[in-house]
Amino acid sequence: MQIEPAKVKNILTVRNDRFGEFLLNIPAFRALKETFTVASLTAVVSPEAEPLAKITPFIDEAFVRSQKGNPVFSCLALAGFLRGKKFDIAVMLNPSKEFNIIAYLAGIPVRVGYDRKWGFLLTHKIKDEKYLGRKHEVEYNLELVNLIGAHTEDKSLSLRSNPAKAANLTGLSGIKDTDFLIALHPWTSDPIKQWPTERFKELAVRIATEPGIKLVIIGGEKEAAQGRDFFTGLADNIINLAGKTTLPQLAALLKKCRTLVSCDSGPVHLACCVGTPVIALFRSDIPGKSAKRWGPWGSGHTVIEKNALSDISVEEVFAKVRESLGKIPYH
Repeated sequence: MQIEPAKVKNILTVRNDRFGEFLLNIPAFRALKETFTVASLTAVVSPEAEPLAKITPFIDEAFVRSQKGNPVFSCLALAGFLRGKKFDIAVMLNPSKEFNIIAYLAGIPVRVGYDRKWGFLLTHKIKDEKYLGRKHEVEYNLELVNLIGAHTEDKSLSLRSNPAKAANLTGLSGIKDTDFLIALHPWTSDPIKQWPTERFKELAVRIATEPGIKLVIIGGEKEAAQGRDFFTGLADNIINLAGKTTLPQLAALLKKCRTLVSCDSGPVHLACCVGTPVIALFRSDIPGKSAKRWGPWGSGHTVIEKNALSDISVEEVFAKVRESLGKIPYH
């Protein structure tokens, strides 16, 4: 099927998993907008990612798929709604049987995705080999949109984030614009990617001994209780903000930080979006979960990767933190 970019008016993209995975599609969104220059881009995202989708360049509209009511009727209703929007292209950036069906029923003429989960409903498809971890997730996403001729030379991550959004939060937390901040994210959504929390606690104490530094603990609402249990009262210059920020606020806060230390997690990719260097801890024994696929994207980042996360010591992580501090005067 020949696609004429000038005739494409509306593009639908679907990436409705966690916010970190969503952010790694920004270069693919850019490729679509740069190739189909007159098209409006609508993104279906998860409730978690919606606040970030609203400050993501290249996305003109974002909405969350409602799961209320009978699932069959819900799919039919959404297909009818999308049919009325007259989309020219639908790109399923993560494999989804539901959206393969919905895009087909909506009569979207060009349907792009992975050849699984009823992939026979797609007009343009590629074999899903992400689990092999041969490329970065950003590259896999670009490979998919390349099926319809979408390309970009700029593969960077970016957000329309304004540091002023964090002003009230940082003021209440005793953070000043002149503070030298390091962020620590001690959690991950997947337990097999988790560096022991006790080691994060020990690392926090070690970093807090460095003169002139304030250490900020970040995390979502689910980690707030753990943050109180593990990181409250360790040192006066450790500020626990776990569960206290929205994602746009977290983006603005990370932009103020000189570095972030984290396992494989959404905040790693959020830090990359705002230009904050990351020290990321990974295991290398599972290709689909390795740093090659999920590591911090861009330059200036550090990855510590071993077959078992338990083989990564506090000392070597702290050494990388000290090394990063040496690159920026902070005393």
